[in-house]
Amino acid sequence: MRTLQADYQDQGFTVLAFPCNQFGAQEPGSNEQILAFAKEKYDVNFPMFEKTDVNGARTCDLFKALKSGSPGDDGNEAIGWNFTKFLVGRDGNVIQRFGPQTTPEEVGKTLAALLAAQ
Repeated sequence: MRTLQADYQDQGFTVLAFPCNQFGAQEPGSNEQILAFAKEKYDVNFPMFEKTDVNGARTCDLFKALKSGSPGDDGNEAIGWNFTKFLVGRDGNVIQRFGPQTTPEEVGKTLAALLAAQ
């Protein structure tokens, strides 16, 4: 995702990261610890937000909106695992939802095609 941010930020694209501890307790640390880890290990160059619930009764409003009408490959709106990605247009509507196994390079191909069509 770091490369996508670097490659497309001048065209108005921004990666937004939302850590979540709902999947195998992969994000048990504090928001500060998660940010420090991401900067140290991955040299993140995009905004990282506070830990967020993406499923269940405490789902944040943003993820309610992202998931609404954007089911995953299994047809379910619930997010099945970390690293689910949403490509959102300038108008705020979801263009495409990508599963956790989708690589940043695959997202980049879709993004490049969309930007070329504008």
